[in-house]
Amino acid sequence: MVRLVVILAVLMGVLWGAASDRKVPVLCYHRFGTEVVDSMTIKSAAFTEQMEWLKANGYTVIPLDTAVGYLQGKIKSIPAKSVVITVDDGHKSVYSDMATIVKKYRIPVTLFIYPSAISNAKYAMTWDQIRELETTKLFHVESHTYWHPNFNHEKKKLSSEEYAKSVDKQLGGAKKKLEEKTGHEIKYLAWVFGIYDDTLLVDAKKSGYTTAFTIDRKHASSTDNMMALGRYMVISKHTIKDFERMVNGSEEKMPQGKNNLKMTY
Repeated sequence: MVRLVVILAVLMGVLWGAASDRKVPVLCYHRFGTEVVDSMTIKSAAFTEQMEWLKANGYTVIPLDTAVGYLQGKIKSIPAKSVVITVDDGHKSVYSDMATIVKKYRIPVTLFIYPSAISNAKYAMTWDQIRELETTKLFHVESHTYWHPNFNHEKKKLSSEEYAKSVDKQLGGAKKKLEEKTGHEIKYLAWVFGIYDDTLLVDAKKSGYTTAFTIDRKHASSTDNMMALGRYMVISKHTIKDFERMVNGSEEKMPQGKNNLKMTY
């Protein structure tokens, strides 16, 4: 009897350990086009190749909301080979180039938007275009702060009081504006330039975000701080082999110095 109890305890420990370390690869894109005009733009053909690779290798692109629910333990299971696709900034090429591919493969995409640019900057989408994309039920908008600040620079040049007001505008102000424009709750945040610190993590939570994402190159994990989950930025230099390593997690396991995919943003 004692032996049986011990065996059961061990098995429960193994199962609990597996469940407590849930992981999902989250990909981050920026711009798309027929040609590579800068490092942050990937060819639409390359993006198509990546989506074909996911399909051929049995991967399922799941909504960010589903992934977060899984990491939080609210959703018990997801497809064994799951991946999430996000796009930062709200560049017009999402509407003109990416959307056709997304519709073809019927994959969910989260757009992390900073509202100051929308319908204002020449490079950005309009609110009408964003609403049209959300109507497809394939695209969903979340927050990328209000006007894409560099928090490190802001902290150095502003007084403590001014900086606090700026952070509130970037986090809480963006959430409010996006909710007004989209008509739905904004729960998630993508840290601009991947910049965050302990105070900003707390500020984001106080502003009403439940989860936030970095560009730390690792799978989003249930054992990490939910306000600083990892993502893999995908840019023009990445080959399909590089893409495979991001998705299957082998990039994380590459020895320091041999991983040539590390980058700054």
